[in-house]
Amino acid sequence: MTRTPISNPRTAPVLGSDAHLPAVAAQALTPAALRARFALPPPWQPELLGDGGLFTDRPPAAASVLIALVKRPAGLSLLLTRRTAHLRDHAGQISFPGGRVEAEDSDAVATALRETEEEIGLSRAHIEVLGQLPIYTTVTAFQVTPIVALVEPGFKLALDAFEVAEAFEVPLQFLMTPAHHQRHAFNFDGVERQFLSMPWVDANRAEVPQEYFIWGATAAMLRNFYRFLSA
Repeated sequence: MTRTPISNPRTAPVLGSDAHLPAVAAQALTPAALRARFALPPPWQPELLGDGGLFTDRPPAAASVLIALVKRPAGLSLLLTRRTAHLRDHAGQISFPGGRVEAEDSDAVATALRETEEEIGLSRAHIEVLGQLPIYTTVTAFQVTPIVALVEPGFKLALDAFEVAEAFEVPLQFLMTPAHHQRHAFNFDGVERQFLSMPWVDANRAEVPQEYFIWGATAAMLRNFYRFLSA
């Protein structure tokens, strides 16, 4: 198998949300607070490490993504992409900009910055790297290193039309509030498995609000980011 068996994750039953967990405080979601957290991180453990290539037979491949936090007047927002529908892996899904490691990349940061510039045209001149989160292994056997960075406004994006259908931003405070984290269940080979989603509705998009269904590896890495910030 080369793809997850979930063709439409929105239809997977919702077990509940995590409203019992506290949201990350607003004062912890400022550029200064994030710099301090990465400079002197507390003891913590990621909640989700991935499924280790559960739905593929190909060998593991190293990759890196950018958790790009844009400095907006209302607070930090996360820059995400919607992948085009024809791609082999994760078609149409919401994802961070990023991709697999290439021979010329010196480290995970270099991969994330190169892939981000290639995919959405975000210049590294606007990016301040803060640090990284633990590796997350996707069901398609990518061993992904999330790189967390601040982004200065004033950039202009240029999307790679083959890979990226759309780029958009979600308020970081929304994503760091577990009441917005839904737990879903699905059955695979007779075994119940679970995944997280963080559906976000952009009420400011034209006349019809746009829903973005953030789930899978993207939601899992965001959940680990929540654990890091709330430790």
